[in-house]
Amino acid sequence: MLDADAVRAAVPMTAAIDAVRGAFLDLAAGHFVVPQRLSFGGGTTLVMSACHTPTSTTVVKTLSLVAGRTPMILGTLVWNTAAGQIVADAIEVTTLRTGAASGVATDLLAPPSAGRLALLGTGAQAADQVRAVAAVRPLSRLAVFGRSQPRAHAFAERMSAEFPAVATRVASSAADAVSDAEIVCCATSSSTPLFDVDDLPPRVHVNAIGSYLPSMRELPAELLRRAECVVVDQVEAVLEEAGEVIHAVDNGLVARSSLVELGDALRRPPAVSGRTVFKSVGLAVQDWAIAKLLGDAGMR
Repeated sequence: MLDADAVRAAVPMTAAIDAVRGAFLDLAAGHFVVPQRLSFGGGTTLVMSACHTPTSTTVVKTLSLVAGRTPMILGTLVWNTAAGQIVADAIEVTTLRTGAASGVATDLLAPPSAGRLALLGTGAQAADQVRAVAAVRPLSRLAVFGRSQPRAHAFAERMSAEFPAVATRVASSAADAVSDAEIVCCATSSSTPLFDVDDLPPRVHVNAIGSYLPSMRELPAELLRRAECVVVDQVEAVLEEAGEVIHAVDNGLVARSSLVELGDALRRPPAVSGRTVFKSVGLAVQDWAIAKLLGDAGMR
């Protein structure tokens, strides 16, 4: 059983981003079998799995999410190959692979010189969102906003210690945080949009990774309508689980056909000069990518 420390020691963020990028390319090439995620108890228990057909390797992850519990999320990941099996802490893998997906999307869609990041949310996913952006862009400024100001200040201090060259501040509101951002990362469980589209600069890339139920919505529908490009991890998955995308499509604000899957966007990078969005609900291929790195390290 690989605990959180062992996962971190084996997989730096840069390696995670490269692995997740490769997994999305393999997904676009048809090299994965990915059943729809199973959700029980109103989203309190999740089961995800994927099989990489060229290597006949599989990953299965179970998560338990209980609000108010510490930690809120518990889970186990199992990676199977002909050479053996790896069992790892699923929480560390999940935050790492979710951050890595934002890193892949940011590297694809954000301006090469983008250095101003707004982070909305200070929970378990937050730190890896910052780490992923810092791995692909010259991060120079970080604005943090969370519902709890004490937690936001504590998180900002933690990030300042980890990234001493980055000017970090706690924003007074979500609108304040995103007002001059070049990159925005949303990592909350909000059921209402975090900001208005007009709060954003005209050129900005937004990652939204928090919502995973139809009742959750981090992004305003107008952002999805006006965005130059909306990239998703998988169309089928976001139309089942991503509240903001479901709302926008059901209300005729966004055409399903306009949604671009990340693997396809990587194969044919879009030319963009305005606002872009990456919406992810999380796919098991991302877990497979990190699990393979763990397996390769553990089975040498």
